[in-house]
Amino acid sequence: MPAASRPLASDPLVALADRCVQCGLCLPVCPTYGRERMEAESPRGRIALARAWALETIEAGPLGDAHLDHCLGCGNCEAVCPAGVEYDALLVSARGRQRQRRGASVLQKALESLVVRPQLLGALVGLYRRTRSLLPHRLQLLPAPPALARDGMLPAGDATAAQPAMSTPSAALFIGCIAGSYEGPARDALTRLCAAAGIQLAVPDAQTCCGALHAHAGHLDGAAQLAARNREAFAGHATVLTLASGCHRAVAAAIDGTAMDALALLDARGDELTFQSKPERVALHLPCTQRNASGSVPALRRLLARIPELTVIEIDAGFGCCGAAGNQMLTDPARAGEYRQPLLDQLATIAATRLLSANIGCRLHLGNGAALPVQHPLEFLAEALIRQDVVDPHLDTSGARAAR
Repeated sequence: MPAASRPLASDPLVALADRCVQCGLCLPVCPTYGRERMEAESPRGRIALARAWALETIEAGPLGDAHLDHCLGCGNCEAVCPAGVEYDALLVSARGRQRQRRGASVLQKALESLVVRPQLLGALVGLYRRTRSLLPHRLQLLPAPPALARDGMLPAGDATAAQPAMSTPSAALFIGCIAGSYEGPARDALTRLCAAAGIQLAVPDAQTCCGALHAHAGHLDGAAQLAARNREAFAGHATVLTLASGCHRAVAAAIDGTAMDALALLDARGDELTFQSKPERVALHLPCTQRNASGSVPALRRLLARIPELTVIEIDAGFGCCGAAGNQMLTDPARAGEYRQPLLDQLATIAATRLLSANIGCRLHLGNGAALPVQHPLEFLAEALIRQDVVDPHLDTSGARAAR
């Protein structure tokens, strides 16, 4: 191919790739490299592959596509990179071009369509709740959804308190897509904790899926449209709280205000919270996105340390990622299960009463294999909270947003 017809080196993807100095410090923290011990399954290898495709020095094909597909998007490499390579941006760009070239699977398109249709999603989750026990094990891809405490829509703009003083901290809550049906208990817990901490909580009605599922599958236009809808929905809110660390980066990029992990805000108001003794051993899973995107790990550790007599054991066996990786636990369940198994094996040896994890995808993936309850840390904190009855009955965050 004549050099003049090749993409210029000013190609944004090539510019991102050229920041990589090939030092290899990313290799020890990469889950896929740890599992495969293959250069093409490392961040460095994928960067070289994406660059070569962009420059058309090698031909794209199924083998290279598989290496790009296998990336879990954990962000571990970006966190340790001395050259500041924006690996997530490069991955999203590369997958966008990959999708233009080869399209997307029927399952991927179905998932993308479903998460932006809350009524349909809620109906299907409700059907799954009623029939899961009748399905063969291979079709039980997610844990049983929690029962809805109430029916009805989430009220737009309602708060955990009546008109507060101007000095009262306030925040808007981002719900998400599948979390609408699965995180009712976590939203109830946050409501109680915010009330106790003196935080006014609002729930904008027009919000939608964060778009991470679309972006990491190369559907960049779809992700941009969802970001625009969320930007409009949260306009006027200076602080937007996230419950799922996997949504945090997309929400932060979309809104005009500040995205904050709910755990971080509660930690900042920790002196307002009083917890009863819990002589219990709990296992704590720290999702990749909590470590590398929302950054709320120190806040969570401090909150749990406020509970007297509690023993916390962090589980970290395996390859550095549970394998959920957004929707990869659905699109490639066998591979996702291999990343999860070491964590389940470790969990079985520590005699914990429950497992805590701050990301919805990780909880669904781990919960579908664990033999003990899996909860958002907020649920456990609210359970230990003294005076749990301090809550405004007018704010209903338990019902699934997807039930609309």
